[in-house]
Amino acid sequence: MPSLEDVTLRLERAGQSHVLQFWPELSEEERTRFLLDLEQLDLDGLRDHCQAAARAAAAPLDRLDQLMDPVPERLIGSVRKSDEETLRVWEEEGFCQISESRVGVLLLAGGQGTRLGVKYPKGMYDVGLPSGKTLYQIQAERIRKIQQLADAKRGSNCRVPWYIMTSEFTLEPTENFFKENRYFGLEPSDVVMFEQRMIPAVSLDGKVVLQSKEKIAMAPDGNGGLYRALVDNKVLQDMERRGVEFLHVYCVDNILVKMADPVFIGFCVSKGADCGAKVVEKACPAEPVGVVCRVGGVTQVVEYSEIQAETAERRGPGGELVYRAGNICNHFFTRAFLQEVAEKFEGQLKQHVALKKVPFVDECGNQVKPTKPNGIKMEKFVFDVFAFSRNFVAFEVVREDEFSPLKNADGAAEDTPTTARNALLAQHRRWALAAGATFLDDEEGSALPPAPRVTSPAAQCEISPLVSYFGEGLEQLLKGRTLPTNFLLDEKRAKELQAL
Repeated sequence: MPSLEDVTLRLERAGQSHVLQFWPELSEEERTRFLLDLEQLDLDGLRDHCQAAARAAAAPLDRLDQLMDPVPERLIGSVRKSDEETLRVWEEEGFCQISESRVGVLLLAGGQGTRLGVKYPKGMYDVGLPSGKTLYQIQAERIRKIQQLADAKRGSNCRVPWYIMTSEFTLEPTENFFKENRYFGLEPSDVVMFEQRMIPAVSLDGKVVLQSKEKIAMAPDGNGGLYRALVDNKVLQDMERRGVEFLHVYCVDNILVKMADPVFIGFCVSKGADCGAKVVEKACPAEPVGVVCRVGGVTQVVEYSEIQAETAERRGPGGELVYRAGNICNHFFTRAFLQEVAEKFEGQLKQHVALKKVPFVDECGNQVKPTKPNGIKMEKFVFDVFAFSRNFVAFEVVREDEFSPLKNADGAAEDTPTTARNALLAQHRRWALAAGATFLDDEEGSALPPAPRVTSPAAQCEISPLVSYFGEGLEQLLKGRTLPTNFLLDEKRAKELQAL
């Protein structure tokens, strides 16, 4: 443990001596814990961190319009625009790689559910499905199913390891949740949790924020902290040991995410890509999502705040948006590319500014919960490595089939538990109808008409991932059947239908 004198001197050099202003009031236990926490910080780099944060927060937004070009069409695959044979070939290639245990999935789960109004990790959230399943359980069961499908197709006994990047806030509750639920049927050794770094929050005038008298306010270093965390926790070594060559990387909050999607994996592998991104067509020019494009000839994601309205509204000859490739944080990387980024490029990743309301103690030691942003959290973004790719590809998917994020509590305009739940139930109803089923209006006694694509479905149909990964295998169970308005197809019910 460092001495108080050493820490005091280094904080003074960094211009952060206020960190110890309440030292005389602390107990011996609090002092020991505080010194141990400070030992974990890069005190020598603290001045640069704080000054850089203050400068970045005060700097005007970059306007990149004049440098932007869309991603060339030759580098874009599409579910909607590709014929069935092409999709089948990509899927077969993906299943081939999965069956040989060369594919892993990597979950970015370092954030809390603060905007949802809960204090636990988002993955533990139940959006109100009939089954009561959480996001973690849905995703775990999709991994189990994709392993089963690959084994059935290829006669293999494959494993798809699940790497989960957590933070100081989410690691322990996530570990406990998985243990309590017996890893949702996955092999515990195939679920690898690791922790990303935490960095100090900084006030608008460049001072480290004190969360309490004996603790600095810390925050995860963004989902781009992945690349440092892979090295810190020897995760890349684990991937190499297992023979994992391709990674599907995604964010926890998308209820429709296709885990280790064989079509996406197969497309990227067949193109020889080292880096790929799933995209959806923007719903409208002003939709607040980043756009995958090129800036000065280099692939990157440009945030919606960095694009002027006239650029966002530009349309091509067919009336389509020129900058329509909306980023959904759903990526493909080769392990070799991740290794190269970690070794050569991690230090070059851009630091992004997030202005936040950071609870703090004032000069009198009183706890304060600010009502407006008072702090700067510096973040790196996972997609900023696109610029280092030698062979980048994009893959356009159908929004209502693959993207419905959970970000806000009910009552917000979008991305709520209700919208996520309805998106999944509507998708499952479409699967059932495509398999030849009809739904009965329980009150009227007549068949329900086809529902709109995503809005609140009249029929509450939920299909377990353990029964169907993406709508496959349902015809033998549901063709010609009339289903009740509320229908839950789990493994037990599937066995009952097979026996009829």
